[in-house]
Amino acid sequence: MLGHFSGEQPQQVMRPTTSHLTAQIHTAAWHIADAEGLTLGHLARDIAMVLMGKHRPTVSEHVDTGDSVVVINAEKIRVSGNKASEKFYVHHTGYPGGRRETPYADVMERKPDQIIFKAVQRMLPKNKLGRTMLKKLHVYAGSEHPHTAQQPQPFKLYA
Repeated sequence: MLGHFSGEQPQQVMRPTTSHLTAQIHTAAWHIADAEGLTLGHLARDIAMVLMGKHRPTVSEHVDTGDSVVVINAEKIRVSGNKASEKFYVHHTGYPGGRRETPYADVMERKPDQIIFKAVQRMLPKNKLGRTMLKKLHVYAGSEHPHTAQQPQPFKLYA
């Protein structure tokens, strides 16, 4: 009979271990993305991947392991097909009959940074962790941004 009943020591089994990052170990980087001429969906997908940290080999789903992203030239983003004329942004006021639709062209004219912000927001998790990730997204309509002190690295598209 094997085991500790027969006086023998049980054999040590070598099992691979998985390391998980903690918030103290993670060091966040900064990336800068120029949206000029890029497609909205492709750019939003890649930004969401970086915000969630899925571009790193040490991704941990329960910890915010993503990087910060600065997007410039949001007013020069493009959409494919007929989305520029047919796309609507919908929200509800909370009152009966309070559904509001805003055409893409109006949003692009008034707040072009909100187009990229909303596209990325809808690709992130819908919980506290997703809201924390979204705070690391900084979108600007023009080419100027106040984050030069963070020395953002050029953004790499993962397409």
